[in-house]
Amino acid sequence: METAEQLSGIKHQQGYSIIFKHSTRCSISLMAKRRLEMDRDNIPDNLPLYFLDLIKYRDVSNQVAQDFQVHHQSPQLLLIKDGECVLDQSHSGISLEEALGELK
Repeated sequence: METAEQLSGIKHQQGYSIIFKHSTRCSISLMAKRRLEMDRDNIPDNLPLYFLDLIKYRDVSNQVAQDFQVHHQSPQLLLIKDGECVLDQSHSGISLEEALGELK
């Protein structure tokens, strides 16, 4: 994810999507991103997954926090349903399994 327009599209999208915010300068972020990428095969094909480099796209990252009314964290996984954040995880609390469990 690189633009406010993409974020707006997510807010107006029906169903679920995942936003993963990460810092390219943080080893914890790198580890969480790798775990997410390794588990990518478990993500349903119809579930959009957006990666946001919060260093490069800080303004978009700030807009995510504002639009979804969450405290900025890095790394951070947000599960969005019908334009609302229904799950907010950060750091070692990031669990793709838990996020996918929310889809049921």
